[in-house]
Amino acid sequence: MSTGASAGDGARVGLLRHGETTGEGFCGAGSDVPLTARGQAAMEGELARRRPPGLDSGEPAWDRIVTSPLQRCQGPASAWAERWEVPLVVEPRLRELHFGTWEGRSAAALMETEADALGRFWQDPEGCPPPQGEALGAFRERVLAGWRESVATPGTARTLVVTHGGVIRVLRAHFEGIPLAELLSIEAPLAVLHWVDPARVQA
Repeated sequence: MSTGASAGDGARVGLLRHGETTGEGFCGAGSDVPLTARGQAAMEGELARRRPPGLDSGEPAWDRIVTSPLQRCQGPASAWAERWEVPLVVEPRLRELHFGTWEGRSAAALMETEADALGRFWQDPEGCPPPQGEALGAFRERVLAGWRESVATPGTARTLVVTHGGVIRVLRAHFEGIPLAELLSIEAPLAVLHWVDPARVQA
């Protein structure tokens, strides 16, 4: 998996995290918040800079798009699919982790009321999920199931996946052999494209 400027020969799947949103705090599967104008522009700029290699200037960069159903992903993905005249697949299993009662709350606010629970989550996200939130193991299983069914399809070229930071971290951990307990150490910045090694797409 690479976040560098070059995708490498044959790269055919890109994972794009959504840009800045109007939401605050933990915005997971339970927070369907829209992009800001700046967030939308950042995603557009990233795709313009990071076209797959070996394409003619007028050739479409992507053959299909797979997206989370949350509007911060599906909104831009739908517009791009229409603009580029490519198929769009909405995959519910690629939505973000559900943060339970922490949805929409900032870490600073939680430190005042649930500091111990928040600290346990940061230290052991696999064993200490947010209250009423989704367990990390279950999150990983649904993300990988969505990946296998909607993305890792034999013979499909140049797929753009528009999704969330947690989903990208799970996929990177899976492909790079990183333990789930270290998930929060994996970087997945807003509006950044991550290339998937073609040899790992079917993994």
